[in-house]
Amino acid sequence: MTLEHAAIWTRQLETLKDYYVKYFGGISNEKYVNNKKGFESYFIQFGSGARLELMSRADIPDNLNDKVERQHLGLIHLAFGVETMAEVDSKCEELKAEGFPILSGPRKTGDGYYEFETLDPDNNRIEVTAVFR
Repeated sequence: MTLEHAAIWTRQLETLKDYYVKYFGGISNEKYVNNKKGFESYFIQFGSGARLELMSRADIPDNLNDKVERQHLGLIHLAFGVETMAEVDSKCEELKAEGFPILSGPRKTGDGYYEFETLDPDNNRIEVTAVFR
């Protein structure tokens, strides 16, 4: 069994699509629009086969969780894997240079990863990881 996709509601549909395509090598489909429901979405596909659905609809309320300072139960981050620690460092520097905050790392974790945490344009937590030996 595989994880087919995860989904994110957003008010910045085009901005998020461009972010995941530019910085994480995603490939976007054409925008799906359902005018009757006021719904728009993109599926972004990644090299592993997993997809991220970005969705927008005007009547979706704001998320009340504080995604930056305080974590809560439920989904908390998306993790993108790369092959080497050097790739983790490179992606961290690229996102930092583009003005995206680096919340932690790069660092080695106790469970065998080298990673850093950042935020996408909607303040969703993103990890970039590599297994180290």
